[in-house]
Amino acid sequence: MQKYLLIAVGGALGSIARYWVGSTISGRMGTKFPYGTFVINVTACILIGFSITYLGKRVDLNPAWRFLIPVGFIGAFSTFSTYEWETLSTLRSGAFALASLYAVASLILGLAAAWLGAALAEAIS
Repeated sequence: MQKYLLIAVGGALGSIARYWVGSTISGRMGTKFPYGTFVINVTACILIGFSITYLGKRVDLNPAWRFLIPVGFIGAFSTFSTYEWETLSTLRSGAFALASLYAVASLILGLAAAWLGAALAEAIS
């Protein structure tokens, strides 16, 4: 039962963080390109790469952290489904180049960010 509570708490915090980061960035940069979702996706990739690698190497840490952070917080914070919807919406509006740029940049930078997070965790473990 404890793990479900930790996932719920992490999910609530991740959802709030997602809303705050997304709306702050969109408010500052506009909505023609989904900057908020883009930043959230790349940030979530860094966080998940770091946290899963770090928590996996630190067996002395309580396993509850694995439910709170990667499953709860990052699971709610990341926005892959929103990314897909925004790509589809951009395609439907006829902005094929912009949709392609968004999809490819998210994929490449997301993979690089996950690698960076894992490398950072390995460096400090």
